[in-house]
Amino acid sequence: MTTGTWLLLVAAVLVAVHLLWTGWTLIRLRRLGGRVRRAREVLDAALLRRAELAAALARERADVLGAALAAGLAAAAAASRTPAAGDREAAENQLGRLLGQVPAGALPPELDEAAVRVGLARRFYNDAVRDTRALRRRRLTRVSRLHARRPLPRYFDIDDGQDAVLSGGPSTGN
Repeated sequence: MTTGTWLLLVAAVLVAVHLLWTGWTLIRLRRLGGRVRRAREVLDAALLRRAELAAALARERADVLGAALAAGLAAAAAASRTPAAGDREAAENQLGRLLGQVPAGALPPELDEAAVRVGLARRFYNDAVRDTRALRRRRLTRVSRLHARRPLPRYFDIDDGQDAVLSGGPSTGN
């Protein structure tokens, strides 16, 4: 075999490897996009459930909560269901702050469970976003312009107090 034949063979192998990698990466990006979409749907459902339970708490236990807290909780629950100007994170943070002010005896266990579910759903969603962003930021993916027209998914960050619960609490460093 001549040098030209070897070069053609090497070039053909490189093109085949690049095509296989591109196909695998496109499949991975599509699956990650579906994972982000499904995780967002679960997160939205968990947030809606928490808002419904908070609104029910404000209606049913207004005597224990006090008029100001009950009214604020009802307003925050309504705002988190349909946030103004699309700022869902701010509305959820407001609801979370008000739920933190509810006395421990007045907080139903369903609401505690809903808060944990929100934390888990947020973690799964943010993990899917992290994986998608990491794959899309790789040099060869950017140079090949794979999924270049699709916007990068955004993280959903709220201060729900679940980070310590989900990670097992603060580490002692021992």
